[in-house]
Amino acid sequence: MSLICIDAAQVRSTLSPAACIAVVRKAMIALSRGQAQQPLRSILDLDGGDLLGLMPGRLGEDCFGAKLISVYPHNAERGQPSHQGLVALFDRASGAPLAVVDAQAITALRTAAASAVATDALARQDAQVLALLGYGEQAETHLIALAQVRRLREVRIWGRSRDKAEAFIGRMRLQVALAPLALRYCDSVAAAVDAADMVCTLTHASEPILEGTMLAPGCHVNLVGSGRPGPVEVDSALVCRARFFADHRESVLKQGAEFLRAKAAGLVDDSHVLGEIGQVLAADLPGRVAADDITVYKSLGSIVQDLAAARYVYRRLAGLDSSR
Repeated sequence: MSLICIDAAQVRSTLSPAACIAVVRKAMIALSRGQAQQPLRSILDLDGGDLLGLMPGRLGEDCFGAKLISVYPHNAERGQPSHQGLVALFDRASGAPLAVVDAQAITALRTAAASAVATDALARQDAQVLALLGYGEQAETHLIALAQVRRLREVRIWGRSRDKAEAFIGRMRLQVALAPLALRYCDSVAAAVDAADMVCTLTHASEPILEGTMLAPGCHVNLVGSGRPGPVEVDSALVCRARFFADHRESVLKQGAEFLRAKAAGLVDDSHVLGEIGQVLAADLPGRVAADDITVYKSLGSIVQDLAAARYVYRRLAGLDSSR
């Protein structure tokens, strides 16, 4: 076997948002049914808030590998991606490496796809108004992915720089599939989420930017920006108010910053994490039970999502059956 190196352009041209949503959905069900292995990620903290993460895992009987990724939150100020690295896939029969895949492209697509999967499972069917807190790469992929699962009418954008937020809106208006949408900038988080049906937090905030009192009944929230203990994007009131679901329960119990802060304050215990989104998708656990429920999906990032997306791309480019 020869090792294939797959760059970001190949990932983007091969893995459509719809395809990524489909493979991530299957991967999250597999994880919750014990058909995948996912140890807690290892994090090496670097100076200035930067970090290196290592995420090994196994998906099904024939797919295993790992992601090695650097996270540099301040790269956006330099016009560079905040997440950079690689996903390595190995052959189960021989242990030989099959492919090295650009992790920045995989991460951007699969993170948004996972939020779309969670939104489809937890948001109200009539949800139409989306608030994006943040205007980086994840905001772009999230807008495109969520438009796959809900008929969006209005999208509100908040960010600390109005110029950058409006530049983001200008770029997104060029997307043909999004042309009918009303895209507008909001000068405060409260204005952005006021009566919103869905909210995605996509920032590098270290302290809460979103408060539970700001949300209307029935709202669904994807917590995405914080991927380790410490930085939080929302306050404990929001955590307490919500039906709270994890991508991977063990990971959130040990590394989910917003949950851990609420727990440390004595406001919740481990039972507040009701379960995993894969359980909801498989109909093994109820998600939203009432129209007025506030629902939260905590996304830490699952290696099974990376492996599923990378395997799909590899098999397509290698000319193999992509249906597995």
